[in-house]
Amino acid sequence: MEQRKKRSLFSSMMLVVTALIWGTAFVAQSEGMNYVGGFTFNASRFLIGGVVLIPCIFLLRRGNREQWAQMRAEEKKSRRRTGILGGICCGAVLCLASSLQQFGIAYTTVGKAGFITALYIILVPILGLFMKKRVGLNIWASVLIAAAGMYLLCIKEGFSIGKGDFLVLLCSVGFSLHILVIDYFSPRAEGVLISCVQFFTAGFCSALLMLIFEKPSWQAIAAAWMPVLYAGIMSCGVAYTLQVVAQKDVAPTVASLLMSLESVFSVLAGWLLLGQSLSLKEMTGCLLVFTGILLAQIPIKEISLKRGGI
Repeated sequence: MEQRKKRSLFSSMMLVVTALIWGTAFVAQSEGMNYVGGFTFNASRFLIGGVVLIPCIFLLRRGNREQWAQMRAEEKKSRRRTGILGGICCGAVLCLASSLQQFGIAYTTVGKAGFITALYIILVPILGLFMKKRVGLNIWASVLIAAAGMYLLCIKEGFSIGKGDFLVLLCSVGFSLHILVIDYFSPRAEGVLISCVQFFTAGFCSALLMLIFEKPSWQAIAAAWMPVLYAGIMSCGVAYTLQVVAQKDVAPTVASLLMSLESVFSVLAGWLLLGQSLSLKEMTGCLLVFTGILLAQIPIKEISLKRGGI
């Protein structure tokens, strides 16, 4: 029990690092769109992320050589097959969600996009109910607190649903499904294998859409080399892998709350790197989000909603 708690705490820290990388990667995404189209940018960064992870698969297997050697041939084959299938499923959902986010940001403000995308912290437990998952009352309370914090942190003008807002809303549904798909496959296969396959899947899907809807050029991609490399290596190769590996020991609703810190880190990065100051409203939003995160870590007995469960 103690070992499992330590594993869960370490995995939670990994998800915070993931949120930090994603938060700072918003700068790279914004800059990259100045040179290339959304599908071109996603195809480039996802394929780079997949290439980066190929050696990681062999390095991790070498580190877990004894555990891998103890597996039967049938079990190894099953885990590989599950990892490939899981990676394809995750990659398809990731391509859809990332594309909606990339193009949605072009038609709405960053503040609105940040808040609407963060709605996945509410959608994850709601969608989880359809998968017969139950959560404690503390999780529901933390979801509401975090959502209020995200509103104060990101919304800077009157809220309305325009074209971009609707696209980002669909993106939040996509990322919610992505979290739940990872939660299903990650305990059944190698996390790095799933991550590697998902990037190649998302990359090839984005490349196909790029060839259909855009006119890519090597000159434009070369001009965007810095944001593409950062998004490919750090946001994809490092952060998404940490997400896949860490979610094995963290409940999906808690994972979504931890990863929602990316909005907090994006605001802090703007303050530190770009000199953008935080208002009292934004600082209050940060405080509410962190309060929600802490509340989600408090163990409270789950209450069944079935008849006679109370």
